[in-house]
Amino acid sequence: MNEKNHQGQKHEDRSDVSGHQQNREDKSSAGHANHDQHEGHSPAMFRDRFWFALMLTLPVMFWSEHIQNLLGYQAPEFPGSSWIPPVLATVVFLYGGLVFLKGAWHELRAGLPGMMTLIAMAITVAFAFSWVVRLGLLDAAELWWESSSLITIMLLGHWIEMRSISQAQGALQELAKLLPDTAARLTDEGEEKVPVTELSKDDIILIRPGESVPADGVVQKGESALDEGMITGESKPVKKSEGDEVMAATVNGEGSLHVKVTGTGENTKLSGIMKLVSDAQKSKSRSQHLADRAARLLTGVAVAAGVLTLVVWQFLGASIDFSVVRVVTVLVIACPHALGLAVPLVVAISTTLGAKNGLLVRDRRGLERARLMDTVIFDKTGTLTLGEFRVVEIAVVEGESEDEMLRVAAGVESDSEHPIARGILKSAEERQIEIPSAERFRAIAGKGIAASVDGTAYLMGGSALLKAEDATVSEPLEKTAETAAGRGQAAVYLLREGRALAVFAVADQIRDESREAVRALHERGIQLAMLTGDAQAVADAVATELGIDTVFAEVLPEDKASKVRELQKQGRKVAMVGDGVNDAPALATADIGIAIGAGTDVAVEAGDIVLVRSDPRDIPRIVALSQATHRKMLQNLWLAAGYNIVAIPLAAGVLFAWGILLSPAVGAVLMSASTVVVAINAQLLRRVQL
Repeated sequence: MNEKNHQGQKHEDRSDVSGHQQNREDKSSAGHANHDQHEGHSPAMFRDRFWFALMLTLPVMFWSEHIQNLLGYQAPEFPGSSWIPPVLATVVFLYGGLVFLKGAWHELRAGLPGMMTLIAMAITVAFAFSWVVRLGLLDAAELWWESSSLITIMLLGHWIEMRSISQAQGALQELAKLLPDTAARLTDEGEEKVPVTELSKDDIILIRPGESVPADGVVQKGESALDEGMITGESKPVKKSEGDEVMAATVNGEGSLHVKVTGTGENTKLSGIMKLVSDAQKSKSRSQHLADRAARLLTGVAVAAGVLTLVVWQFLGASIDFSVVRVVTVLVIACPHALGLAVPLVVAISTTLGAKNGLLVRDRRGLERARLMDTVIFDKTGTLTLGEFRVVEIAVVEGESEDEMLRVAAGVESDSEHPIARGILKSAEERQIEIPSAERFRAIAGKGIAASVDGTAYLMGGSALLKAEDATVSEPLEKTAETAAGRGQAAVYLLREGRALAVFAVADQIRDESREAVRALHERGIQLAMLTGDAQAVADAVATELGIDTVFAEVLPEDKASKVRELQKQGRKVAMVGDGVNDAPALATADIGIAIGAGTDVAVEAGDIVLVRSDPRDIPRIVALSQATHRKMLQNLWLAAGYNIVAIPLAAGVLFAWGILLSPAVGAVLMSASTVVVAINAQLLRRVQL
């Protein structure tokens, strides 16, 4: 798998695919803008404005008369010192508050007032009210520090929020890196090296051993085995000869191929996968934030309460100064200081908690939905299995030991680069068997290999080798080989002097952790499915051993996302777990995309959550984290908005007859207190044990 990653990462400049990718990103952004209050914003923008606003807010608070009285100190006085709060607060409003004013305008124009509208209303009322008082048009206390601190805290909250939102465009960039920069085109004059962008349909190109295929095509000449795992999920290299199709971004094996180009640019299967990822990511961005819905409700309540307050007090004969101060107090108290931090704080803490437990949360919406999932789809290769060959069963003739036969087999295969040979060697190493050196190694075309170990000549190969050597095979060995074939596994014989000494069933090995993960998810009542490009027999064997409920085998890359949608149409909340390029569209389409951290960068970029340890046992922990996060989020939303149930009536003056009346300054203190409570409650999430 590391080799695949390297192959995908070594090419950095992709002019043709990058342009294609940029068009897709533009379209995705356009769709996103219609639903996102952060259109055109970035974490860096909120960060810079927050620090600037904070530097100006501190002196505003220091020279504020209310803060001086509250803390019992006297700020230095000098000519013009009384203008420090209004001047600096005005700069904070114009620079820091502008983003909220623009956001409110977009919300109102779309007919969806929410968090931005509520923030803009509060800071504008406080700012305008303060200047009215400063100019002597109204007899009341100015609200400079309240206005500045409100803007500063809102910038901090949105900075935290933006950092927690995944932009989800990296997958397209990683997909583009899989294509090489240039290709070897064959013409009547010979071979010429050309940029991939210049390839056309029906061109003949040369694919040398180890090279990436630059375009879709059909083999015209040559034989080789291609690693298509990055695209199809197939664990074995796929043999290619004349008339067979090859796909862009797959990796050639040891042979050379002449390929006739059938698809380039947007017409390749790789490009099709890119489109699926883009479309799925775009559709995901339409989900609305829970805090926005709460803010929308609070906006209506605040406006209604403000209007009602003004009307009632004027009807009762109060002065206009008194009535306006009541309205300002209502609107200031209703502003979501705490509400703006309620969700981002929980998200930030849950993200940290997840990272400490091997769960990298890339998109908070995936984590929020994880508590609802009732179906988990696993990719087979590299997820439930290692994505590498191993010896999964050994049968030996009487008088021989498994370890001794594996030692000899590993010695015979030690000079071979075939993936099955690597699997036999790795199995011997994992058993801590010392591998002997081999002599007189030679390949037997189409049948196997031969070598001498410890001075004895051995042969290794499949059924074709048995026939060619007319070898004697015992019944137990034959049964083992037949069983392996029925499971879609390779059976490799070790021969000596025309007699089979052992047979090795070689397959993509199931992870030990997979069994525990399946059992834990079943205990939670979650249904499990497996999605793979492998043959049905291979898939069924893995599913039977693990206890998987549903199997989707021999699935083409472009069909994987449709299998996810098929389950979603049944009303299921689907999580997809995968590690390859071929899994990226399905990861993006699923309600929750879970990427194996050891997989390709594309899968990691497309996933909502990444299993850093590549351990499927971490999936139940995702559910636990999601449940704890949702619970704390609801608590914070109630703490942030719930105090308004009491504070808004008091600010409006319903208890004025009993001498209870909140001033705008006291309202700001209550608002700050609710922020502290929300912050403390969010910190309690750290105690959750996953």
